[in-house]
Amino acid sequence: MPRYFFNTRIGDELIVDPDGEDLRNPDRAWEVARQMILEVVKSEGAQPALLEAVIEVTDVAGEIVLEFPFTEALLDMPDQSATRH
Repeated sequence: MPRYFFNTRIGDELIVDPDGEDLRNPDRAWEVARQMILEVVKSEGAQPALLEAVIEVTDVAGEIVLEFPFTEALLDMPDQSATRH
């Protein structure tokens, strides 16, 4: 199974994921990146710096497999203030 690394870029700073995670494919890596973003925003709030942050998912060779902007995950969130009947 391929290993993916979830590095977070906030402005010029890159927070490196030294361990990575074995996942079946890039689609699963996308799902994991989205969940990571939602958890960070839930715990830290929608701070301006986070709204400009990006998770860069790389493979073992250091090649970027995908980039997931925090704003993209937030735009995809369901409206939790709406009631459902």
